[in-house]
Amino acid sequence: MYEKSILAYFKAPEEAEGVSRKLAALRVTEMSIDRFTRFDGGSLQNAVNPVTGNLASMDSMTAVSAHSGILSAAHTSASGMSHGGDGGPTGRNILLTVIVDADSYHQALSIIEEAGGMI
Repeated sequence: MYEKSILAYFKAPEEAEGVSRKLAALRVTEMSIDRFTRFDGGSLQNAVNPVTGNLASMDSMTAVSAHSGILSAAHTSASGMSHGGDGGPTGRNILLTVIVDADSYHQALSIIEEAGGMI
């Protein structure tokens, strides 16, 4: 027997959790539900000083993650001269990762697609 993996994207954690309960009846080896954001680790809101409203020092920004502070500081929303524009990840930012037995693969795909997941 061999296994196949599926990455499915949902708009809400509840959607992914509902699908995960249905998939549990299949031969699932591994399954996880994760939320992802624009920057790995912290967010720009974590780097803003709540008292002054200004960005915190680079030391405090990079304490969350070596790369997330740099990305946050370089983003247009870090500037007082910009409204930020593009917002955060919208839509499908919930990731359902499933590893299933190859025999159950197509059935798992059907369950995910019927629930509105994007594969």
